[in-house]
Formats: sequence, C-alpha cells, structure tokens
Amino acid sequence: MTKKVKLRSLLIGGLFTLFFVAIVGRLYWVQVVQGAGLLTSAQERWAKEDVLRPVRGAIVDRNDKVLAEDSPAYTIALNPIIIQKYQLEQSVVKGLAGLLKTSDDPAAISVLEEKIRTLLNKKRLDEKTQQMTLMTQVEIRNEGWKIDTEVAEQVKTFVETLKNQTNVKNVGIYLQKEQKRFYPGGKLASHVLGYTDKEGKALTGLESRFDSFLKGIPGNRSYEKDRTGVELPDAKVNYQPAVDGSNVRLTIDKNIQFYIESALEKVNAKYHPKSLTAIAVDPQTMEVLGMASTPDFNPNKYWDNKNQSDFINNTVASQYEPGSTFKIVTLAAAVEENLFFPEDKYQSGAIQVPGRILHDHNIVGWGQISYLDGLKRSSNVAFVKLGYEKLGKEKLEKYIKDFGFGAKTGIDLPGEVPGIVAMKYPSDYATATYGQGRLTTTAIQQTSAYAAIANGGKLMVPHVVKDIVNPKTKEVIQTFEPTVIRQVVSERTAKQVSEYLEQVVSDQAIGTGRNAFIEGYRVAGKTGTANKVEPGGKGYADGKWVVSFIGYAPVENPKILVTIIADEPDLGGDYHRGSEVAPPAFKEIVSQTLRYLGVPSNTQQMKAAEKVEDMLMPDLSGQTVEKSKNVMNKFGVIVESIGKGSKVIAQSPPVGTDISSAQRIYVVLQEGGELPIPDLTGKSLRDALEVCTFIKVKCQSVGEGYVSSQSLAGDSDARQLVLQLKPYSELLQGPSSDAEAPAAPAATTPAKTDKKVTSVKPNNPVKTAESTKINEGSAKKNDPPAR
Repeated sequence: MTKKVKLRSLLIGGLFTLFFVAIVGRLYWVQVVQGAGLLTSAQERWAKEDVLRPVRGAIVDRNDKVLAEDSPAYTIALNPIIIQKYQLEQSVVKGLAGLLKTSDDPAAISVLEEKIRTLLNKKRLDEKTQQMTLMTQVEIRNEGWKIDTEVAEQVKTFVETLKNQTNVKNVGIYLQKEQKRFYPGGKLASHVLGYTDKEGKALTGLESRFDSFLKGIPGNRSYEKDRTGVELPDAKVNYQPAVDGSNVRLTIDKNIQFYIESALEKVNAKYHPKSLTAIAVDPQTMEVLGMASTPDFNPNKYWDNKNQSDFINNTVASQYEPGSTFKIVTLAAAVEENLFFPEDKYQSGAIQVPGRILHDHNIVGWGQISYLDGLKRSSNVAFVKLGYEKLGKEKLEKYIKDFGFGAKTGIDLPGEVPGIVAMKYPSDYATATYGQGRLTTTAIQQTSAYAAIANGGKLMVPHVVKDIVNPKTKEVIQTFEPTVIRQVVSERTAKQVSEYLEQVVSDQAIGTGRNAFIEGYRVAGKTGTANKVEPGGKGYADGKWVVSFIGYAPVENPKILVTIIADEPDLGGDYHRGSEVAPPAFKEIVSQTLRYLGVPSNTQQMKAAEKVEDMLMPDLSGQTVEKSKNVMNKFGVIVESIGKGSKVIAQSPPVGTDISSAQRIYVVLQEGGELPIPDLTGKSLRDALEVCTFIKVKCQSVGEGYVSSQSLAGDSDARQLVLQLKPYSELLQGPSSDAEAPAAPAATTPAKTDKKVTSVKPNNPVKTAESTKINEGSAKKNDPPAR
C-alpha cells in the first residue's frame, strides 16, 4: 500500500514536473525565441493610424466665382444583422430604393430593390465559429455612395419614420459623412473643368491637368488603442497634418460662359447639329473668357453619359476642314506681301489649276468683280488667284505654318491635337487657299490665328488658367502670363486685314457675315461653310457641312473674339443657309459681353465727347419755366414743361445727374390731376420709359428700336401709354423722321433676339431690347468648294 502511494505520488510529481518544464519551455519560446516578432505584432494591433484627407482645391473663375469645390456627402451603410433581427428587410428595401432610384422605370427600381436585398443577405466566414454569418455592415454602391445632402436628409426622415412605426431605436441604417467633388454650375464649362470620380481620381479637363496643385498632401494621425479601439491614456501620438490643395483661378468669366452656352442652346434647338463648339478670348492676351462644346455632360452625374464621345472637348480635340474662315491666312499673307489690291478686278466663277477646275460656291460666280467684293462674297476663285497664283506654294505654306496650323497651340488643356498640313499636289495648295483639301484645323488654332490679326500681328499661346492661389492666405503661388510665339504679320497688315474683314460684316448687301452686324460697334469677321469628307476619304459627303463664324469687336480695340463652329447642322439641304447658324449666335454672345464689360458703343463715345466738364443737373425746384430755361440754356439743353402751373415742383433727371447738350430736361409744374403726356417720338425706349416713370404712367412697348408713334388708353390710375417702336434706319425713312431723332441707336440697350410686347410699371428699373434679324444668303448650292 505504501509502495502504491509512493508510486502514485512520484507519478503525479513527475507529471507536474513535466507540465512545469513545458510551461517554462513555452515561456522561453514565446518570450525569447518569438518575443521580438510578437512584440511587433502586438504594437501593430495596439497602434491605430488615421489617414487625414486634404481638402481638394477649388476651381474658380477670374472673379473668384466657384466652378468646382469639395462639399459634404454621405454614404449609406446598413447593418443586416439588426435589420433581419427586427424583420425590417422589406421596409428598408422598398424605402431606400424609392429614395435612391435614378429613374421611374419600374424595371430599374426592381433591379435596385433586388440589389439592396442581396446586400442585406450577404454573409461572411466568422473566424471564431468558422460558420457563415451575416455581415455587420454593407454599403449601397453606387446609388447610396456619396449622396448629396438633400438625399441624405430624405434618408434621415425615412429612418425616423421607420423608428416611429416599429418602435425600434436602431433600425440598422447609418449615414457616413464624407467629401465629394461638387460643380455648382452643373454642365457649365464641363469640358474645361473635367471631373473627378467618386473615389476622388481626376479623370479629364483641368481637374486632371492641374491635379498636382489641386489634390493636396494627405496627413496622418497614429496612436495606441485598446482592443475596442479606444485611445490608451498617455499613449504616444504621432500627428502629421494634411496640406489642402491649392485653388486654380481661371481666365474664364462665368457670366460670359453663360452667354456662350445659352446661345449654343438656341442653335442646338433650331438646327440640331452633330456638335457645337464655341470659344471666346481676349485677343490681346489670349486669355480664354469662355469655352463650350456639345454634346456636354454634368460632372456631378458623369455616369449618366453612356457615350464616351460626350466627354471630348471639341475645341481642342476635334479637327476639320475649316472652309472659308481659313481665307484670313491667304488674305493676310497677300496684304503682307503687297499683293492684295482691293479694287483690282478678276473673273469670278471658275479657275483652272493643274489637274482640276475649281469653282466659286455658287458655281457661276458674279462676273468681273473686285477682290474686295470677292472677299465680301467669299469667292474661292479670288483666293486661289491670291494664294496659289500670286503668293505661290512655298510662301503660302510658310504663312500657314507661321499662323500656327499643323502644330499644337500649347493651350493648358489636355487632349489637344495638332491638325494636319499635308499639301502635295498643285490642287492641294489651291484648295488650301480657301480652307479645304489636305488641311485640317482645330477651333483653338483658328481662334489663335484670328487673334493674331486682332492684336496687331502677334501669334500667342492661348491659356485657360490665370494663376494658382493658396486657399487660406490668398497668396498667388504661380501666375501664367501671356506668351507671344512670333510676329506673323506687321501691325500695319493686321490693321488693314481687320478693316477688310469689317466690310464682310458691315456690307448688308453682299457681305456673307452681315448677320453678325452689331449696331453701334465695329465688328470684323468671316463665315465658313466647308463640305465634309466621307469616312475613309471617299470624296465629299452630300449635304454634310461644317458651318462656322469667327469675328471680333470693336475693330479699333478688340476686347473679345469669338469662334463658333456647327458640325452638320440641319440646313434643309441648302448649304447657303449656313449664314443663319453661327453669325446670329456670335452677335448674341458679343453684344451681351460688350455691355457686360462696359465697352462703350460709338454712340456712347460720341455722347461722352460732347459732355461739358462738371455738367451736372442743377436744382430747378421752385423756379419758373422761363428761369429754368435760362439756367439750362448755357448748357445748350432743352427744357420741356409738363402740366399747368407757375413753378417747378419736380424734374427729370434728378439733381446731380450727369447731363449732356443732347439731353432733354422735363419739369412738372402741377400737383395732382392727370399730367399731359409729352411727345416721345424719336426717343429710345429707355429714355421714353424714364419719362413714363417720371410722370407715373404705365408704359407698354411694341416692336424694337425708337418711338415712332404713341397712343394713350384709359384714364386716371388705369392710364396706359402704348409706344410703337421702329429700328433707327426705318425711323429716318418713315413719316416721323422730321421729329426729334437720336444721333445713333443707344448701345447700352440689352440684347434680345425675339420681338414681344414689354409691359412696364412706373418706378421700376427698366431694361430695353435690341432685335437680331436673320437675312438669308442668296448663294446657290455648290460642288464641294467652301464658302
């Protein structure tokens, strides 16, 4: 028995000894052999690092109006375990699908519902139990990823409603706060700006080109945490702040961009072209004031555009045979080489070159005409004679390349193509003189070439970015100055060419650019209508045209140059209607821009010159009409009295207003009662409406221009004065031409393209209207030559 006890004790002791040895061995293995590795692993588990995202820099226009910026966004996350626990699956699926739907198509909504339902039943392998369990969190991508604040508010309301209906405090729907790129203007300047995807990657436009400035530098924060993720007391914290991205300030003016896109919308609605391109620049600096291309897209919802061609910026990435707008190169070269004599005659219609007979766009021509008339009529024969016969092939090609064709302009936008200059045969050089054949250009190249004439002969690099700015300090980090490439023609030549191009617009009888004429401003420009080539180079396509107009104003000191190109507009099979497409759009854009920039018209300049120094409206109150007239006689100003009375009780314009000798002053002599209506014949609508406001009578205008007649209806407070308006030219020819007529139409009048009746209440600020008239060309359809 004793032996058994001793044996049992020895056995137990041995086992304990072995167990102790095993523990010691294990401790040695863990602490010594694996110690360093395990310590590193533990530290990794204790440590937590947060990446601090920088704020992406904003893109702003030249006046610091925001075009692109980071804004709050939310991602919807779901907890399937909670949703399944409280049997909320059906409610959550239906509710969220209704809020996140991208279309009202029942089939599309059904697909979204099935997607959410699948996410709520998604499972993963549990490492502890080695069993498949529901996910603890899922995100609804892409519909619920980085949603707008507006949609997020709708989700919050839905969550609260669901809580109240089910009496459940946590329904398993969460909104995670994030940042996303936001473009306040929607489609405005979309091709220029480009876009970033939902992951923040810059893909196109300036977002991509200037990504290194915009994206900033991420920061980080690391610290030690417990197993629940809570930061440990006295833990070591490493903090590296994020550096926010810089702002990119553009040369683009948001208002001018809006003018451009509004004008293109009208062209799209009427002529349905395959694409539209427009560029507005300051020709003195080649700063781009506005740039648009259609089809366009909304960078806030870039995924809605399935056709990848919608993202192509046609202003820099599309090339085409330019047609007659290219004639500026031939014209400038001929003037520079003293080969252009405007009054010399030539035989229009057709011309023989080696291997080919080339025609004017109306085939038969206009008989013997001057070269200046050939320019106005856009005669192809005139330019073949100037460029091919007089200049010669070598000089012609030199000037083409000097004007920047066949090479990239260097604009700070991605995707620019160089175009093609590849003349080989005599006929290639001959057709190149009027912009067709083995020659293609881009809209930005054409813009730069015309700007070289507008600014005195300097070819410059166009640019869209003005400077890079620190968003916090507003310090300018980098500036992009105007850059001259070369002097292509002399200042004298540039001035002469501008004057010739002005006649293309101002000659309302034969000028092909007459629809671009703007009353009160000198406008220079050129139309282009180029027949398109069939795919694969199989000759010219029947009925397919590229229609364009390029022009600038004012000619004496150009402030804006605009290029407009319409690819395959619907002209009803009649190509000479091309002059109805681009010139009116040009007129609308330039008219609005000149007024916006405060560029005075010829009339305003004349009035300014007539102003007497310190000529301010004195106070005539309490004076007799005779004394008032004597006071104003020294200024050469006419005083008209309204009403019956002995002394002045009110006056227009008010005291202290700048006045000129051409102005008429009105004084009211009676209190109460109905004031008689003065004769407003010959006045501009704005001046007439000022008088109506002054005498407190409702005014209604019919037509456009200047008052040709007036009629009064109603009595007392219901009195309404109807003003019949006519254009200035018609007013001079009409029966009322003996009445007071203005020196010239007022160019301060805001533009509008359609006639309508305008009703104005007294004491309200008034804006008047100019009309745009469309004159049809008289040319006949041609065999491929350009117009």
